[in-house]
Amino acid sequence: MSSVKSQERQERLRAALKENLKRRKAQARGRETQRSDSPAAAPPADGNENETPER
Repeated sequence: MSSVKSQERQERLRAALKENLKRRKAQARGRETQRSDSPAAAPPADGNENETPER
């Protein structure tokens, strides 16, 4: 009987891991898409990203 429970547990864990991996891959793709679409991800043209503009 315990081998049946163990096998069922293994199957549940396998399915959970598969879903988790699928979700993490989707999140990574979303972050990659967001990075490529966002102009803020590009460095400033003058290279002075931490300076305040002069008035």
